Amino acid sequence: MQFVDECRIYIQSGAGGNGCQSFRREKFIEFGGPDGGDGGRGGHVFAEATDAINTLVDYRYRQHIKAKRGQNGMGQNRTGANGADVVIKVPVGTQILDEEGEVMLADLAEPGQRVMLLEGGRGGIGNAHFKSSTNRAPRKTIPGGPNQEMRITLRLKLLADVGLVGLPNAGKSTFLAAVSNARPKIADYPFSTLVPQLGVVTIDARTFVVADIPGLIEGAHEGVGLGDRFLGHVERCRALLHLVDGTQEDVAAAYRTVRTEIAMYGEGLEEKPELLVMTKIDALDAEERKAGLKALKTASGTTPMMISGVSGEGVEAVLRRLAEMILPERDEDETGDYFPGDVS
Repeated sequence: MQFVDECRIYIQSGAGGNGCQSFRREKFIEFGGPDGGDGGRGGHVFAEATDAINTLVDYRYRQHIKAKRGQNGMGQNRTGANGADVVIKVPVGTQILDEEGEVMLADLAEPGQRVMLLEGGRGGIGNAHFKSSTNRAPRKTIPGGPNQEMRITLRLKLLADVGLVGLPNAGKSTFLAAVSNARPKIADYPFSTLVPQLGVVTIDARTFVVADIPGLIEGAHEGVGLGDRFLGHVERCRALLHLVDGTQEDVAAAYRTVRTEIAMYGEGLEEKPELLVMTKIDALDAEERKAGLKALKTASGTTPMMISGVSGEGVEAVLRRLAEMILPERDEDETGDYFPGDVS
């Protein structure tokens, strides 16, 4: 399925039905009086988050969404039917913004969360409401309310526990394929990953979700290489797994490039817990590993770990460290209480 994380659509609520002007006309009833019914209200437009879908591709080709108009009132005091509502189903994690993508209207972060985007027009009023002792045959009615319309931007930000970040060809897709059932494209050239990928990881009976985004390059926070959109997919992650290719000449410079882009992007990404890992150690000898770890430790001020996604060396240790970082926080968010040592 094609992955689409942003689109713009036109939405329109339904207009209200008009009130009816009618008079009772029956045999032997000369002055039956007014009996015009009210109009039905127009349909509303809702947006609802669902975990049954994970992309906005449906709205790439269906860009005009309209609710039904309310039915007009009828004689014999019959009220018109309400217009059918429209529910826009979007993936969990979808943000709804104005047409320019600057003002947020709603953030649907929970399954089943629903928000009304446009209200349908009110139903009109029939002439039966206007009869009085002095006006026995009113011809006044009130038409239905007008519809509402607007253009909105749907922007999907994936929900995951861990976000993979790094330069292109840092081994992110290889790592994701090694630890989960996800099957991202893997190749020995940059930008083999073009869209975000999700994988479910299980270690020691503990489960969490990892998101792999395309590699970042210098200027990503300004949109170079669509980097700002890709970084948006790890905004909601609880921790970052920063992968650095250990076979490149300057691992410290690679680390600093990505950290700079994260800091310039903002949105709290620079404050998230981060685990730094040097990859592709199967292609390094003992001296090269030692030199790479030393350079990364100096640049980051932390003690990095190292793995090989091909041979599996160090992978389980990294997963256990990630579980220790994110599961206590996740359990606390979900239950409101956290007891140290209980991360199952």
